[in-house]
Amino acid sequence: MTTTVDKSSPLRKPQLVSTDQPPLKKQRTVSDLNQVDQLKQLTTVVADTGDVNAIKKFSPQDATTNPSLIYKAAVMPEYASIVDDAVAYGKGDLALTMDKLAVAFGTEISKIVPGYVSTEVDARLSFDTEGTINKARDLIKMYDEVGVSKDRILIKIAATWEGVQAAKQLEKEGITCNLTLIFSIAQAIACAEVGCTLISPFVGRIMDWHKKAKGVDGFAPAEDPGVMSVTAIYNYYKKYGYNTIVMGASFRNKEEILELAGCDRLTISPALLQELTNASSNVQQKLDASKAVNMDIPKIDMTESTFRWMMNEDAMATEKLAEGIRGFAADIVKLENIVKTKISAKF
Repeated sequence: MTTTVDKSSPLRKPQLVSTDQPPLKKQRTVSDLNQVDQLKQLTTVVADTGDVNAIKKFSPQDATTNPSLIYKAAVMPEYASIVDDAVAYGKGDLALTMDKLAVAFGTEISKIVPGYVSTEVDARLSFDTEGTINKARDLIKMYDEVGVSKDRILIKIAATWEGVQAAKQLEKEGITCNLTLIFSIAQAIACAEVGCTLISPFVGRIMDWHKKAKGVDGFAPAEDPGVMSVTAIYNYYKKYGYNTIVMGASFRNKEEILELAGCDRLTISPALLQELTNASSNVQQKLDASKAVNMDIPKIDMTESTFRWMMNEDAMATEKLAEGIRGFAADIVKLENIVKTKISAKF
């Protein structure tokens, strides 16, 4: 510390006056941040899980669930009370109990995340437009009963042609939708043209198909077919000014995630969020809306016949969409079996 003598008054004893400045607070740089925190500067990070405790850990903006994730959470001991409460609410009605269970998990999640919570419609309604619309209305009504505004909820629907038409009507009613199981640009364009709030194009499942088809162990991140699919969708949307949010989903490794930095949203499993948290290498923006505007991308007029033909010509998208619907339906049946046992014991 340096000092000066205060001579302002001859009657006062000299006083020591510090001229030192307080030490400046060190500013955090990008290199100080882990990869999740860096990613959050470029992309809205979403937790892909039904595990409420895992969501609390990573503080995402939004959260997504699906029947498989709800099933995994429902068999965990710490969530037994949620299942029991749903059984009591349903009073022996299996369908009502299942809906309440999905809403109950969504309600708990809504207390943690500030943004959207996605709740999925029964996958067995994937080819039933009216059935999907009615189920979505029922779910939103249940959320309203517990004080959760429909503005917080995304109704998750498989992106079949019938699912897209259901979303078209629901969006007109102010019920926001997340169209999922998207594996092709045809699905993405159809969703955007009817005004869907958000889509979930899958990455890892596309890579899985191409690994098997080509007999390879994997791909470099920039050459990953799943990454390339989401990139193409993102660029198409930004080129033509669609407001539908692109949320990359279904990741197999953190490199796929980092290769999509800059995407509107990315929904990430707790395991991969932890990997990103443990890493601190620099995260670079890969997707840029301002660059997409000037790209040479042909416009596609999406009609039902064009949609069905493009899906027919895309073996990967056709197979993965069907496989995804079957998988979600199978997990609904597993969950129903658990609920049936509890209903039988109670009623």
